[in-house]
Formats: sequence, C-alpha cells, structure tokens
Amino acid sequence: MSTTTSALDRLLDLARGPMGPAVDLDFGVERGPLAELAALLARMNGFFAFNGGVQVYRVGAEGLGPELLEWNGADAWKSSYQGLADEVFCFGQDLFGVQFGIVDAARVVRFDPETARTTDLGDSLEDWAAWLLADPDVNGAHSFAHAYMRANGPLPVDQRLLPRRFFALGGEWTHDNLVPEEAAAAMRVRGPFAHATRDLPDGIRLQVTVD
Repeated sequence: MSTTTSALDRLLDLARGPMGPAVDLDFGVERGPLAELAALLARMNGFFAFNGGVQVYRVGAEGLGPELLEWNGADAWKSSYQGLADEVFCFGQDLFGVQFGIVDAARVVRFDPETARTTDLGDSLEDWAAWLLADPDVNGAHSFAHAYMRANGPLPVDQRLLPRRFFALGGEWTHDNLVPEEAAAAMRVRGPFAHATRDLPDGIRLQVTVD
C-alpha cells in the first residue's frame, strides 16, 4: 500500500528551524488556512526553506526573526500602506519581501510589496506549499538565494533584499540592484510607493523621492 506525502510535509523536510520555542497556537477556527497555520507552527515554530528564499514567521516573545503577531500589527510596516495591506494576515515572505498571507481566513495569497496587489494561491497552506515546490527557483527564490549568499554570505534572519530600483519600475533581479535591509524597514520604504501608484495607468512617467 503506497502513501502520498503532503506538500507541507515535503516543505518541512527542506526547512531550517525552528526559529522559536515550541508553541500551542489557536486562532479560534477548526479548519481552513488559519487552522493549518497553527498546526504548522506547532510542528516548527518559524523556519527558512530554499536556502533562505522563503521565511515563515515564528510566534512568541523569544526567538529569531520577525514575530508573527508583531509583523501584522500596524506599527511594524502596514501603516505605510494606508489600508492596502490591512486585510492580509501575513505568515511569511520570500527573499525579496513578497509576502505570503491569508485573506478572510479562507484564501492564501501572494502580496506584492511594490504594488500591494494579491495573487490567489489556493484555499489552503497545502496549496501554497505545492505552489512553492512546483517551481522553487521562481516561487521560492531558491537559486537566487543560493547564489547571493554564496557570494555575500548569509543574510541575518531579520533582513531581506530590497531593490535599489524597484522591480515595478524596471529594476532587475541582479546582485548590484539589491541591498540587504531590515525586513520591516524594507516594507515601509515600498508602502508609500504602492499607495501612490495604486491607480495610475501603465506607462505614466514617475518621479520618486525616497527619504
């Protein structure tokens, strides 16, 4: 009799963690992606996968890297998006700060930090894990993370890569266009840009000033 290993199990087999002590987490729901997230963090409280290309946040006062509930508070970075990120409960991110989140306790999404647009990935963390595993280099930044860290050393657990020229403005996925930055600060830099350009038509000329 053969058994099929779930995508989440395969992702955890590749993971480096935990980033915090064992937790017993309850979001007050019995099923759906939030219940799956609670179960996932009970198994491994925060982790990295794909050479650091994907990070899942830990829960609790002790540990390394961003803390899940603090990360989703307004003070960390969401206030800079002026409401555009409020409906997304973010549980992880990729190497470039693209957020993985849950909307309406029902859908798993990819949140682009430069445009604040979401891409639907399914109705479960199993769908999200399967999406990552289907193409780790594109969806999980695996090869880029390996090459970058081989050339520059590992990133601290609280940092991600921020493009000097935003990807939405034609910036390239190259080492010389990317700088390490504290993860929440990197989001705060992009929040005003996402808000200011939210409804602009394609092809419009922009002048961007970053303080």
